[in-house]
Amino acid sequence: MKYIFSLFVSLSVVTQINAQQQLTLQDAITAALKNNYDILLSRNDSTSYALDRYYSFGAFMPQLNGTASAVWNTNNQQLKFASRVNGKDSLITRNGVRTSNLNYGVSMNWTLFDGLKMFATRERLMEQEALGALNLKSQIVNSVAAVINSYYGIVRQKELLRALENQDTVYVERVQLADKKLSVGLGSKPELLQARVDFNAQKTLQLTQQSILAQLRDQLNQLIGFKQGSVYEVEDSIPLNTSLQYGEFAQQYERSNPMLLAAKKSIEVANLSVKEQKAGLWPTLSFNSAYNFSKTNNSVVVNQNQPFYNQNRGFNYGLGLNVPILNGLNTRRLIRQAQLNVQYQEVNYEKQRSLVDVGISNSFKDYELQKKLLDIEYDNILLADENVNIALQRLKQGVTTSLELREAQKSQQDAYIRLITAKYNTKMAETELLRLKGDLLK
Repeated sequence: MKYIFSLFVSLSVVTQINAQQQLTLQDAITAALKNNYDILLSRNDSTSYALDRYYSFGAFMPQLNGTASAVWNTNNQQLKFASRVNGKDSLITRNGVRTSNLNYGVSMNWTLFDGLKMFATRERLMEQEALGALNLKSQIVNSVAAVINSYYGIVRQKELLRALENQDTVYVERVQLADKKLSVGLGSKPELLQARVDFNAQKTLQLTQQSILAQLRDQLNQLIGFKQGSVYEVEDSIPLNTSLQYGEFAQQYERSNPMLLAAKKSIEVANLSVKEQKAGLWPTLSFNSAYNFSKTNNSVVVNQNQPFYNQNRGFNYGLGLNVPILNGLNTRRLIRQAQLNVQYQEVNYEKQRSLVDVGISNSFKDYELQKKLLDIEYDNILLADENVNIALQRLKQGVTTSLELREAQKSQQDAYIRLITAKYNTKMAETELLRLKGDLLK
């Protein structure tokens, strides 16, 4: 008996010592918004779109390029002229002739008209920035939903552990009664042994439950960016909103679901891509201008008609027109591909809308079912608790066997499992409805 009581007390003390700093759901969501890897990746993509949009004004600006070069040569030269001097060919040879060349210039090309492609490109980049923001919001909503389900999964297992621990008192009394009855000759040793086996089995369930809690904490740690092994306490119960109405979800999700809004925005981006490709059918008009400077300096000239020093500099400008006539029908192919992408995005939007519609319908049905189960299980808990108390009193009075109490305890344990599971499932259905509507961030 001392061993049983010491084990019971030690487990209770360990449970109290392991109480750690409280982590609320809001704390977990805040950490996820800062550290979640999926959110960080989506935020990086969104920033990339914003960067492209910010620099899109460059399509309206001219291209300006500068060039410069300096070359020094040392050559051996030999020239032979057609004219003859004293009946001999005119041959002139110079060794180590040094020559220097200096060139620099600035050129500008400014596209004045390209079939309005530059305007379509800028508009597409602006829409892509909006698309990136919607994709980021969609990822945030999904990650927050995962954090909520994971967090309350820990709360669920914590409630199950607490329910198991609350049954310890009855198991201890069973062992005490069986031992006392055996000591006065009214009981049997198998009854005592069975009571101890049941008590040890209960402790095994508690240890298993503690291991499950540790594993779920690690899963939550990964979602919110905490170090693996971080230990903390969560809330003691699962709060439920039992007043949700189907109409507020079925009629509003198309205006607030970020996944659907992103799919619709993708259609707009695809249509702008078609406009970009169609611009390839139009001619391109550009303004060109340049300033060039060149200088050549020879130390020695072999040809008397060749200057020692030559310098040129000047400014030029003009217009250029590029008219597409035939490029292997490549532009037509690109236009058709862009149009096919529009059709793809339209079908994808209808698919996503259908998935969300079915998801809301099924989640709300599950939500209603779990609420009904909750009402039943709350009643069952009261009945199961009363049944255990009656069975225990009957056992103390010797008018029943420990088998009846054991069955009552098993029914009580099953009732608690069903109740806590129904609460968790109701929360999951509630979270899924809010996720599909896009309301988790409010």
